[in-house]
Amino acid sequence: MKKSLSTLLILATFFVFGFAQTAQASTGNTLLKVGSTGPEVTQVQTELNYLGDNVGSPDGIFGAKTKTGVVDFQRANSLSADGIVGTNTSEALNNAYAKKLHADKANAIIATAEKYIGAPYLWGGESPTGFDCSGFVQYVFAQDGISLPRVSSDQATVGTPVNFNALEPGDLIFFSMNNDGKVDHVGIYIGNDQFINASSSEGVTIYPIGPYWTSVELTAGRVF
Repeated sequence: MKKSLSTLLILATFFVFGFAQTAQASTGNTLLKVGSTGPEVTQVQTELNYLGDNVGSPDGIFGAKTKTGVVDFQRANSLSADGIVGTNTSEALNNAYAKKLHADKANAIIATAEKYIGAPYLWGGESPTGFDCSGFVQYVFAQDGISLPRVSSDQATVGTPVNFNALEPGDLIFFSMNNDGKVDHVGIYIGNDQFINASSSEGVTIYPIGPYWTSVELTAGRVF
């Protein structure tokens, strides 16, 4: 009986300890370094390549070239340049990747919008033969794979609200031309305190955000 009890205690201790070790391994911070393999390495390689640190084809194998790319990224971002992707490096890499993706998408949208400068204004228009403000925004974003509602008041309900002092290129700016608190005009912020829109007086054009437009600004949103 004593022997059986001792055996059970040993097995119980082994089970609890083994379970704790397994749980720790599955939930602990993953360190990626030379010799690591798998989809997480592939993602690191993909992000480094996109950010300009050429580490070759993303093959999921953390080799010397990947380490060099990680070290270069760490040095450029004031991180410990050890060539190991831990929590701090992973967060910085993901943030830099997301930021560049957003900037590149914004540049593409703005380039699309600027192709239609001079297109005439047409109430209810939603093609280059004639745009109204929301038809223009919907059309431009659709060209870059982003679906938006048709009218400005509905477009204002999509995405994340943005403060006017935190606008980024590609954000939508909504106006209340009647100063009644209702959205009735929309444009695309392009940076440098300017936006592009389909104006009823000039068609597709770029305006600076001067005193007049500031007086009728109502809200802004980020949809990608």
